[in-house]
Amino acid sequence: MHYRKLMIVGIVAPALVAGACNRRGESRDSVVRDEAATTADNATKAQQQRDEDISRLDKRVAEIEREYTETNQKVAEDRKTPTAGLKEEVKEDVNNVKQAVNDLRSTTPDNWWSRHEAAMKRTADDIEADVSRLAGTVKETPASHAKEADGEKVSTGPFESQRDTFVADMRTRVDAMKRALDNVKADGARKTEVEDARARVSKLGDDLDRLKSAKADDWWDVTRARVAEYVDRVEGSVKRLDDRG
Repeated sequence: MHYRKLMIVGIVAPALVAGACNRRGESRDSVVRDEAATTADNATKAQQQRDEDISRLDKRVAEIEREYTETNQKVAEDRKTPTAGLKEEVKEDVNNVKQAVNDLRSTTPDNWWSRHEAAMKRTADDIEADVSRLAGTVKETPASHAKEADGEKVSTGPFESQRDTFVADMRTRVDAMKRALDNVKADGARKTEVEDARARVSKLGDDLDRLKSAKADDWWDVTRARVAEYVDRVEGSVKRLDDRG
């Protein structure tokens, strides 16, 4: 009798252990499936949000193009002449802003930083060209990559290192443009141009300040904000075509 009980225990115990292991395995599999489903759901929602952002910007660009065409017709009918260079500058911006929004569709976590760097450098080049026209040669001082101008230690992570180096380089350009404009004495329309240039330099500096704390995961927010601000600026420039007649 005792022997039979031992045999039963010997048979049942491994079965119970096996059953428990199976349940633990199934539980782990269930957790993995749930996590995968949550990740996929979050990715879908994020893509939907990006698509909605692009759609809104597309509509704004279409409205800018319509307003640009109407404003050009009005200026021509009234025989007005926009400020020298403004007409060509706005025409170029209207074309470029459409491409900027379209490029959002192919922007990814892998290519966003190179695109963001290139876009900010183009903006800096454009501003510096205006500053040079108004104030003469812009003299820069070499950037120090060991630390930022405010004394903060530069990060050593792969993305953070690229970000900090870029911000340091761009900050030297911003500071140089500010110094150049500080030496300009102007009145009338030229003073307005100087103030416009100073505002753009200040805006670029603010953008760099925000970029200093950006993380790699912020890729969409940073990119969308840059393009949206470009849309804002072009929209304002189109209105000025008529205002400055």
